[in-house]
Amino acid sequence: MPLCRNVKPAGGKNSPHRPPFPVLQNMEAGDILMAQQFNRECDSMLKVVQCWDDGVINDIRLTDLLRRWGAKATFNLNPGFHSDERGVNRWAGPGYSGWSCRGFLPGKVGRKEMKEIYSGFRVASHCFRHETVGTLPDDKFVQAAIDARTWLEDLFQCECPGFAWPCGRYTPETCRALREAGFAYGRTTQNSSDVAGCEETMALHPSCHFQANDFYGRYEEAKKTGIFYFWGHSYEMQEYDELWRQLEMKIQFISEDPDSVWADVIDIVPECHRRGAR
Repeated sequence: MPLCRNVKPAGGKNSPHRPPFPVLQNMEAGDILMAQQFNRECDSMLKVVQCWDDGVINDIRLTDLLRRWGAKATFNLNPGFHSDERGVNRWAGPGYSGWSCRGFLPGKVGRKEMKEIYSGFRVASHCFRHETVGTLPDDKFVQAAIDARTWLEDLFQCECPGFAWPCGRYTPETCRALREAGFAYGRTTQNSSDVAGCEETMALHPSCHFQANDFYGRYEEAKKTGIFYFWGHSYEMQEYDELWRQLEMKIQFISEDPDSVWADVIDIVPECHRRGAR
């Protein structure tokens, strides 16, 4: 089964003229040469990667925004929470005591529309129903991670080797188990000033959250180490146009920076291994 390849998105500095540089495992000789050439070409550039969790309706607006600027992204999904049809966004009413994002209750995209919504982007496992380390036996957690990957691979017809830890929780034991199950990386929620300097790709720390107060400062600092990685949930912008405008300003800023290039999360894994990560 091939790795997913991004289509050429419209607009943005990085869109039509640079191919993705894929993982060097299970690749044809020509693809390996292409990846090596791309990496040499981009060695001096800041590689910018991003991922977004949970597969909510706001992702529709987000993917449109990212395509507009030629930005790559990975979407971490929980297939067990999705119905065939799209859900609805709503606000918590009086007496509501469950989870919400400051009172906002995001709906999920429909299974029937997933391929269209995420076309041109990568998708990754975020467990089947957001199972979280420590809330169930490790073997059941690992199976939930694998079940999500299998479901996504069946739907999108490509390998999905990425993973994002629900709630950012992981242990050395679950890292080892997911690596043995064939996952290439696992994103945490801990900030790092040197993304590729991790010891373990199954505990891959991003640079920051997309709404971090020091987002631009971390972006500039990342030019010293070569990778800037941000993450978040599109529902955190709710339906407030000003929050969406702030995100678009960041995406535009990066796309127009001549010293940076958009990449996918899976693309930075070889660099992590080159620098000594498991």
